Order: sequence, then C-alpha cells, then structure tokens
Amino acid sequence: MSDAAGEGGRLLDAGRFAEALPLLREAHERSPGRGSGHRLGYCYLALGDLESAERVLRAEVDAHPDLVDARNALGVALINQGRGEDALAVFLEAARLAPQSAEANNNAGNVLSDLGRTEEAIPYLEKAIAAQPDLADAHHNLGMIYQSLKRHEEAAASLERALALAPEASYTLSYLVGSELALCRWERIEPRIAALREQVRSRGIPAAPFIYVAVSPSPEEQRRCAELHVRERFPAAPAPMAQGTRYSHERIRVAYLSADFHEHATAQLAAGLFERHDRDKFEVFGVSYGADDGSPMRRRLAAAFDRFIDVRREGDAAVAAMLRNWEIDIAVDLKGHTTDARFGILAHRPAPVQASWLGFPGTSGAPFIDYVIADRVVLPAAEQRFYSEKVVTLPDCYQVNDSTRRVGTGVTRAAAGLPARDFVFCCFNNSYKITPEMFGLWMRLLQFGPGSMLWLLEDSPAASANLRRAAQARGVAPERIVFAPRMANAEHLARHRLADLFLDTLPYNAHTTGSDALWAGLPLLTCAGSSFAGRVAESLLRAVGLPELVTRSLTEYEALALKLAQAPALAAELRTKLERNRATAPLFDTDRFRRHLEAAYTTMWQRAQRGEAPAGFSVEP
Repeated sequence: MSDAAGEGGRLLDAGRFAEALPLLREAHERSPGRGSGHRLGYCYLALGDLESAERVLRAEVDAHPDLVDARNALGVALINQGRGEDALAVFLEAARLAPQSAEANNNAGNVLSDLGRTEEAIPYLEKAIAAQPDLADAHHNLGMIYQSLKRHEEAAASLERALALAPEASYTLSYLVGSELALCRWERIEPRIAALREQVRSRGIPAAPFIYVAVSPSPEEQRRCAELHVRERFPAAPAPMAQGTRYSHERIRVAYLSADFHEHATAQLAAGLFERHDRDKFEVFGVSYGADDGSPMRRRLAAAFDRFIDVRREGDAAVAAMLRNWEIDIAVDLKGHTTDARFGILAHRPAPVQASWLGFPGTSGAPFIDYVIADRVVLPAAEQRFYSEKVVTLPDCYQVNDSTRRVGTGVTRAAAGLPARDFVFCCFNNSYKITPEMFGLWMRLLQFGPGSMLWLLEDSPAASANLRRAAQARGVAPERIVFAPRMANAEHLARHRLADLFLDTLPYNAHTTGSDALWAGLPLLTCAGSSFAGRVAESLLRAVGLPELVTRSLTEYEALALKLAQAPALAAELRTKLERNRATAPLFDTDRFRRHLEAAYTTMWQRAQRGEAPAGFSVEP
C-alpha cells in the first residue's frame, strides 16, 4: 500500500474526510487496485459529493463484481440522490451475492420500504437481524415498516430493541414515541418525551420533526429539531440549479410538489384552489411523487393543473432538473417533514423562489426554502425568529378550503352507535394527538355530565382498547366512549352533525379535522397553544367568526366545555351562528383565499425579478 493510500485510509477511519480525499484520490489514480475505489467512493459519499461517489463506486463494482461492500456504498449514493429503484437493484444484487450479509439485507429492506413495498421488505430485515442480532439499524428499519403498516405494537417492540442497542441513535426514540402515542400507551410516555426533548435540545441528536411538533410546545426547540434533521439528511448542499435566475414569462409559473395528490387531507383542502388559479396570470404545475390511487380525487387533481407530472420513478436531481428546464418561477413544497416528503428535490434549488406551505405546521429548518406561508395567529411576529424562512402572513387563515366539498346525508345516531338524546362530545383527531392530560380532562367532563358521551375516531383496535382501559382507570365506564370507523369523506363529514361539540387537542390541534367539523356545521372548542401546531384551530375559528370558542388555558377550556354540555341551548346557538357564518366568513371562501395567495406569489416573484433577497411581508386583505 502506498503512503498516500495508508495515510488516506487512516484519515478516513478517523472521520477526517476532507483531509483524506486528496490522498485517496491520488492513491486510486496511481494504483486502482481492489478496494481503492471503495475507499475513495465512500469518502466522496461522506462529503456529500454523490455524483462522484456513484461514478467511482460503479467503476469499482464493474471491476470487482463480488465486492459487496462497494455495492452497498453505491446503493447508498443512489438512495441519497432519491433514485430508489436504481438503489434497490444494487442492494438486491448485493444480498444475492452475500445472502448472510446483514448490511445488504438491511439496505434492501430499507429501500423496499421507502418504495412502498413494505410487505416485501420484512423478510430482508428479518434476515439482517438473524445474521446480526445486535444490528440496531435493522431493528429500527423493521420498526419503521411496522409503523407505516400501522402495526404499532410490533413497531414499538422493534424500536425499543433498537433503542436498547443504540440509545443515542438518530430518530429511534422519536419514532418510538410516535408509535406509543398512536397506541395511546402512556405508561412511559412522559419520561420518553422528556428524554426526546433533552436529546434534541442538549445533545443535538436528530429526531423526526413531524413527531417532535406533536410533543414539544416550544417553537425554538422545533426549529432546532428541523435544522438537525436537514443537516443529517443533506450534509453537503448540491450546487444550486437556479442561482440569480430571472425568467421573463407572460404568466408566473408555480409548481406545487407533493406526495398527496390523491384521496388525502391536503388534496381535499386544496383541490378547489388549484382549479381556480387565475390562468391569465399564473401557469400552474402539479409535481406528484406519491401513489396514484385511481380515485376521483386523483382524476380531479390531474385535470386541475395546466400540467400534471408523475415523477415517482425519477430521482431528486432529475426532478429538480425538470423544474429548472420548465423555468419554474416559484416551487411550493406541500409536504414539509411529513411522511413521504422529498425535500431532496428542492435542495438542488431548481427555482428562483422556493416556499413551504400547508403540509407541515412549523419551520422547515432548510436553507433552500425561502418563505413559509402562514397567518398572524399560527405564526405571530414575536415567533418569526424561530423560523429559518422569511414569513409571509396571509390576512385571514393560512389554511385553504374547498367550498365545493360535498357533505353526505342520511346519517343517524342509531346507525353510528350513539345515544338518541345524550350530549355527544366528539374528537376525530388522530389518536397520537390525544395526550394523557387531555384525556383526563375529557374524563372529568364525562364525570360531571352523567348524560354525555365521547365519540372518537378509531385508529386501531389496540388504541381503542387502551383508551377504554384509561377511561375505566379514571372512573368512567368504558362504554361511554364510542369509536367511529373510517369512511368515505362525504359520509365522514355528514356524521359530524350527530355530535354536539368537537373537543380539540393540545399541543397539536385539529387541522384538516378542524375544518371538517366547521364545514359540516359542528362547533369546535380549542385551547390556544404556544406553537404553530397548537394554534391552527384558533386560526380556523377566527376566520369563521367564532372567536368565543378559543380559550387560553385548559382550565378555561374545561369550564366552557362543561358549560356548553349543561346548557344545550347555548350549544345550539353556536351551531346556528356557525351555519350562518359558513357562507360568508373568510375560512370557506376559496376565491378570497386564492386572491391573497396569488398576491403573495406576485410579491415573492417581483422581489426575485428585482434581484432582491427574500424578505417577510404581509398580504393586505
């Protein structure tokens, strides 16, 4: 081994990648022997130079087909470019060549999961664990697959094992907390949430931002979590494709990027907006990297855009190049840090202006996102310092609504399993938003009002059983909780009318579920929180003219809920007021919202055209 190779290898092993690179490159160019390309490719990979890593590692694999470690590294270079199908082929070949390789099987299972082929992934991860039982990453990945399948009990078991093997590993504790919240399994949830917040706050361990906004009421902590995640995901920023670019189009070109252009909450909210954009001023693109479910909503969305493109099989860089070639003026990410997000596309900076909106209730923490679109309730001026983006403040509510959504008919309390006359409290938020504190408050409401029921959405049999046990432990008969199965949207909206009051959650409010309730005519009671995720319901209520249903403490929330349950006439007055406001209030005025959003886009575009840096601003009503 040459001196350059030896010293480069030593620096590589020490994690001093920038120092190792020139030495490894020199050694490989002088004597490209077996393994030298793997070491050089791995160094490029560690430095975030994915294209160079792919080039060197592919040559190494071609020269030495049996070198499984090089194949694994090549697959990682491909997956980090968002090229899942290409990476899968590499990992499957590695697993075929070395069936006992824990790394190859783990990688293959992980990519199959990312591609939505979760059932196929499980045997590969089980092989990885059988080959190396202490491989924490394989236990973590198996837990993530079970979580995506909503098999949260198995997910929690796998994640607990991963955490025991690697207590300081990125993300594991946050996903474990996510599964335990989904199960409403609260025995250890408070110390685990405290430990998670400590990991992020003090030790800089990356966590899942979407789970973190559900457990931390601190926007400062949420920003730190998002920034840690972005740094972990994108250690070296790709060269920007659009740098100081200015286009001269007759219409501003706006591209919306999402995995949710099918039957999904985001689509239900925004479909009407996409259809109504002013085509004299805007050309609108839909860039879809999620499933095509063949639904009427999918067909509606495909027709709503000037151009609708399915990019599921394209890598991040390739999609970014498409946006650049189409000369997109403004790219709008609708996912943030939620499931199936592909921030890697915008990391390439394909558009002169890039914004985050609607999908994620917090900061992206990403240096390549210029703006976040919000309103003065969810993101007040005093908290803008906790956002990496410049803040665009809309005048009514940041959340769009589709004023054409159909509400079904013909639902009855008897068919829903509800009593004919009792007061029905309702919460159709996902079970992970229900905290022990909120549930305890709800149980006190049932104790004070013996003729009342609580109606919840059924997320899973395990969560329902745990909630019934929690009710009994708090002195409430389990049968006083009724669970609603999931159903088609129009019928789901219709059944809201069977309830008397929607009880919101904290620290993570009702978002789309809040709009569902109000659109269906069901008053919603909320307690304002201390972050974006905890103030959405207040924003909705103010935009529909019901600020009297916003409380400032859980004590006030509990008192008002009890008052409404004991005074049905007052609850009926609120329902009448909501019905009257629905037709005229800003919340459900899609055209009004469209005009405000288009004004925001125009201001962003004008600043970019003048060569000015992004800056926060408010849109006038």
